[in-house]
Order: sequence, then C-alpha cells, then structure tokens
Amino acid sequence: MGVKKVLILNGSPRAPRSNSRRYAALFTQFCGLETESMDLLRADPKAVAERLEAVSDVLLIFPLYADAIPVPVLRAFKALEEAPPQNRPTLSVLVNCGFLEPEQSDVAVAMVELFCKRMGWPVGSVLEIGSGEAILDQPFRVFARWKIRTLARAVTAGRHRRLKVTMPISKKFFLKASTKYWTDYGARNGITAEQMATMEIEGSLPDDR
Repeated sequence: MGVKKVLILNGSPRAPRSNSRRYAALFTQFCGLETESMDLLRADPKAVAERLEAVSDVLLIFPLYADAIPVPVLRAFKALEEAPPQNRPTLSVLVNCGFLEPEQSDVAVAMVELFCKRMGWPVGSVLEIGSGEAILDQPFRVFARWKIRTLARAVTAGRHRRLKVTMPISKKFFLKASTKYWTDYGARNGITAEQMATMEIEGSLPDDR
C-alpha cells in the first residue's frame, strides 16, 4: 500500500485545457491529503503504473463520451490490466457530462467499477456532475464547489459516498440555453448551426472539456 496520497488522473482527450483540470484544481484545494496530478492523454503506461505504486488513492476525472469512458481512460485501463501494479489503490471517480441529468454517467461509472473488480482495487467515492461546463461558472459554480468539497472530504476520511450534482433549472430552459451557447460558440469560430449538426464537425471546433 502506498502512502496516504491521492493521484489525480485526468482522462480528458483535451487534458491540457480541459474542464477536468478545473475540477482537479478544486478537488486539490479541498482535499486533506497530499495530491499529485497526471494527464492520461499522452502518458506512458509504465509511468502511470509507477505512480500508482506510491499512492493510497486515485481520483479519475473525465468527461462523458458517447455514454462511456473516453479513449485515454480506456487505453490506460487496457495497459494496466496487461501490466498491473502490485499496489491496489482505492479508485474514486469524478465524471462530468453535457446532459442536465447526472445519472447519464451511470454506465461510464459502471465501466470503471468493472475495471476495479477485475483488478481487485477497492472502489471509492463517485461524483457525477450534470449540465456540462456551465456549472463551473457563476451563478452555478457554488453547486459544483460544494459537491467537490464533499467528495474531497470523503476521500480524505476514507468514508466513501456516491454523489450527484447539476444545475437547479428546468430541462426546457437548459435545452434553450445550451443550444444558444453552442450556436454562439460556433459562430465565434466561423461555424454555422447547420455545420454543427453534421458528423464533419468533429475536430473542427476547439473543445475545452
């Protein structure tokens, strides 16, 4: 068992400028244990395994992709299954999704829990965040901060919890506001609403998840 320390793994495909990094910073602010962070996007699997040997806990943070875990997380899981570390840290999860309902992330969390079961790792706390990146901005930031603080305290104390949070607004208002946000975002980057509705849009817009 590693020392009482948390390794934060950023599983976002846009890790260097992702919202996952913002969530990690908030968790670090509230966590009572020593923390260190690592992006999975271009990480050497051996380096990941080496860091896992020296910690007691892992917090895996990632955005929901097609109702599942993103590719950097999937690749890391495959590499760790092929060459598992001797240490078995407790793995907690923070997943954020663009839907208003945080339970949209249930399948992705179940995938992480299956990985833990196969690896023999204890499952820690879970925080599912709904409503996309808007919850990190005023006036809704207080809701995200509150739940992340609760998550950090649970990991620190080793008393694990399953948590969810989203913006306290109606689905109708969320759909209207999110549609306007992405339409305006596309316009600022020279992309029309019609173009955003096609498959060709993938890779055209700078995604900051």
